[in-house]
Amino acid sequence: MTETVNHQQDPIRVALVDDQQLVRSGLAMLVNSQPDLTVVAEASNGRDAVASPAVRGADVVLMDIRMPEMDGIAATRALLPEEHDAGPAPAAVGPRVVVLTTFDLDEYALEAIEAGASGFLLKDAPPEELLAAIRTVHRGDAVIAPSTTRRLLDHMAPTLRRENAADQRWQRESAAVDSLTPREREVLGLMARGDSNQEIAAGLFLSEATVKTHVGRVLAKLGARDRVQAVVTAYRTGIAQP
Repeated sequence: MTETVNHQQDPIRVALVDDQQLVRSGLAMLVNSQPDLTVVAEASNGRDAVASPAVRGADVVLMDIRMPEMDGIAATRALLPEEHDAGPAPAAVGPRVVVLTTFDLDEYALEAIEAGASGFLLKDAPPEELLAAIRTVHRGDAVIAPSTTRRLLDHMAPTLRRENAADQRWQRESAAVDSLTPREREVLGLMARGDSNQEIAAGLFLSEATVKTHVGRVLAKLGARDRVQAVVTAYRTGIAQP
């Protein structure tokens, strides 16, 4: 199925952060080949990225995890707003970050997601998958690479629950999850499975507009920046099981 792209809107502004110039050049050629995407900034390490107004002003940042000076986790944390308590989510501030890694069970990828990244991609992902990921995360309506993200979360779920069972963040998240209606909990569980709004609508015999409303309420109640943050909460609180 070919994705329909609207070329009438302003191009999605993409920043590339990777310590390998050859990787950045390849990504830049790929991104700039698309009429709806444009590279607005590049940086060779996290420190330069955080200091760059152009990177901060991008819509989407492709961020390498392992870099000198400042790694992708610290850079992601610095680029995004500070974590807020569970509750109505603030308006999106800062770019959406997609971290790039070389293997799908990379624990650093999970740290980056917990720092606020919207998901992760493997560096050897097919070009069309990377391009689709940029558009997907810009829309904010789907989890990046659901199969790899879910595999990582399944792998790390016991650690997530064990490490967070006693801290205040977990207590806030548990209270927020408790505030969800039964239907919202059901929708969150399907989000954690990697289902799109369309798939959730079909599975629950609801309209896609109704599902979007439920997803919006779930994000607001959990104080989640986007779907992948809500899914991490679902795993941490036990709503989603490996």
